[in-house]
Amino acid sequence: MKLHRPALVLALLLATAPALAVKPFVADYTASWKGVSANARITLAQTSGNRWNYELNINNSLGSSRQVTVFDEQGGQLRPLSGVDTTQLLFKKMQKSASYDWAQREARWSGDVKPDRVGPVKLQEGDIDGMLLNLAIVRDVGAGKPLTYRMVDNGVARPQVYQNLGKESVTIDGQSRSAIKVARSDDDGKQIIVWVVDGLPTPARILQRKDGKDELELLLKSVH
Repeated sequence: MKLHRPALVLALLLATAPALAVKPFVADYTASWKGVSANARITLAQTSGNRWNYELNINNSLGSSRQVTVFDEQGGQLRPLSGVDTTQLLFKKMQKSASYDWAQREARWSGDVKPDRVGPVKLQEGDIDGMLLNLAIVRDVGAGKPLTYRMVDNGVARPQVYQNLGKESVTIDGQSRSAIKVARSDDDGKQIIVWVVDGLPTPARILQRKDGKDELELLLKSVH
């Protein structure tokens, strides 16, 4: 999940994993963003040929956030091709763009980014961005695979290792569902927790924390 484009690729494991059956969907969430209730939607849509558009939109009284990743699927690998991250808060707007050149094996960033985060960063087989972690985690939890990834995002490449914390119930559209709860913690105090329900193409719940305080929460209402 991206969300703060930290996130949530499967560097070695994706190379040997079975191909992901990528299918379009629209998922609506209730959310809490920056401490205020919000509405959120995640969509996956085919654009042309083997290219897909994966998008997260969040809106509340404080502003809005839109994150988009264009990717393709090659032999079971989800390859980011480009990304745009836009945040509008009152009178302040921030936008970052990412480009993943697989021919040159380089990723670069532009827009509202620090000079030391423009790249290039060398790409490796299996690399993903923060948004695509959502799809990778859902797939790999369902397949019972280790949740180990290499995320190339925001000008850096970072290993991402999620731990399986067992089963926990989540409520979706008034119904209790059994979910697998997985989590990752960073040295800088960030924590991401994801709940995956068997048969759903998107996380049932996503929670991002910083120093023990909730920054963002998404709870699935419906998916079709």
